Amino acid sequence: MPTSERAREIIEKIPYITIASVSQNGEPWNAPVFTAYDKSFNFYWGTYRESQKSKNIKTNKNIFLVIFDSTTAPGSGEGVYIKARAEELTDSKEIAFAHQLLWDRHIVPYWKLEQVQGDTPIRLYKAVPEKVWMNAGYKIDGNYIDTRVEIDLDK
Repeated sequence: MPTSERAREIIEKIPYITIASVSQNGEPWNAPVFTAYDKSFNFYWGTYRESQKSKNIKTNKNIFLVIFDSTTAPGSGEGVYIKARAEELTDSKEIAFAHQLLWDRHIVPYWKLEQVQGDTPIRLYKAVPEKVWMNAGYKIDGNYIDTRVEIDLDK
């Protein structure tokens, strides 16, 4: 059975998330990004402000994140699935906070603090989770059925 503890382990272990977003015209988009997170499990990343995901977030803040542990054997992988609201960070204190989290996870030498604010091409983003699930499964007539179980990361 999926647990919040296991979800937190995956979040800590896997430094990349995929961000699924939708364009103004309803076109889906999915992109992996290096991420960091805070104590409330808000996720932060940096990207080009004219990237497709950035454009999508400007018009529709609803996104879906997946953090999947693909390091395990086929059929045993686990993932954390997150419905979230995303925003571009504009407050200088929040930008500095997010930048430090990203650097604490892995130094990104090409993104100094002054390169992710003001009139620069790179922006930092934040995703605030609304619902979180992990994959689970069971068998019907010998067939594996993949399902999702809602979890609370704080428990």
